[in-house]
Amino acid sequence: MKSNKYNFKILLLFFAFLFSMSPVALAGNGITLYTPYTYISVPPGESIDYTVQVKNYGSQLKDVEISLSGLPEDWTSSLKAGGFTIQRIAVLPGEKEKLTLTVNVPLKVEKGKYNIKLIAKNHDVLPITINVSEEGTFKTEFTSDQINMEGHSKSNFNFSTKLKNHTGEKQVYSLMAAPPRGWNVAFKPNGRQATAVEIAPGKTSNITVDVSPSSLVRAGSYKIPIKATNKYTTAELALEVVIKGTYDMELTTPTGLLSSSITSGRDKQLELLVRNTGSSELRNVTFTSTKPKDWEVSIEPDTVSHIKAGGSAKVKAIIKAADKAVPGDYLPKITAKTPEVSSTASIRFSVKTPLLWGWLGIFIILGTLGAIYYLFKKYGRR
Repeated sequence: MKSNKYNFKILLLFFAFLFSMSPVALAGNGITLYTPYTYISVPPGESIDYTVQVKNYGSQLKDVEISLSGLPEDWTSSLKAGGFTIQRIAVLPGEKEKLTLTVNVPLKVEKGKYNIKLIAKNHDVLPITINVSEEGTFKTEFTSDQINMEGHSKSNFNFSTKLKNHTGEKQVYSLMAAPPRGWNVAFKPNGRQATAVEIAPGKTSNITVDVSPSSLVRAGSYKIPIKATNKYTTAELALEVVIKGTYDMELTTPTGLLSSSITSGRDKQLELLVRNTGSSELRNVTFTSTKPKDWEVSIEPDTVSHIKAGGSAKVKAIIKAADKAVPGDYLPKITAKTPEVSSTASIRFSVKTPLLWGWLGIFIILGTLGAIYYLFKKYGRR
């Protein structure tokens, strides 16, 4: 009988031992870590907030050290409870405390599964799997189907470009250009002029880039670097404008005054200025004239071999009025021309009679008056 009681006590102790070794009692030496979301899928650049419960199944207060293991390089995390960053948390027996684990997935990350562990030191380990659903990158792409345009100096060049955000987050890009001095560049995202554009992850914005050359631009090829940039990423694109030569000239005088006076039968020298107001060099500039009857016009030199864009050359015009030109205004015209362009200057000349003719006229009048007086005196008494 005594032996049976002894065996019964042994059996009770055995069941008590088994009960004490149950998963709940054994888990974490009285501490367990719990979150319902141990496997999730996210895109690059996502921030994940886990609510984790720290449960104390023991009979004593537990001061638990919490850490994170296996976090990939360039990933960041934080542990907070009660609004504070923590490393340890105290849990009363039979109670539970909550903490927040935040894991920041970087933008530049490879697609795949990442395993991390939340550790309650000397107690429990909570495995967490994060599945990054796609390849992540900081890359931004600035492209155009046509990066080269050709036109004259007064043209406006409109480039159609595309800016694509390959990152996993919404990005705001500053739009910038470095054109040659005197040029103007305007960005028009979605048809409206702006200096910045916001693009959702994986999306593309159509941007028109309007380029206006300087009014003094010369023929040649010009690069216009443009870029979209922010603190994370920068994309650049080099546009090119080819300015075709424009031919234009102006024939005038150094002072701009196109009037003078001249005496009939005499000649006068007048300095003329040929300005190259185009963007190409002028070659073989020659001169012609349209003049009143019996007038003479000559140019020295009669040909200018070349004038650079923006430059000028001086020539001398020798104008001789007709011998019998009566007083008044006359308008000879001089034209400077090349095979590409011409310019005409109309010069107003006021003709005066020679001084000799003036005195001769006076003598004739005086002679006529003298003759009348003589005849009146001689025959007046009859």
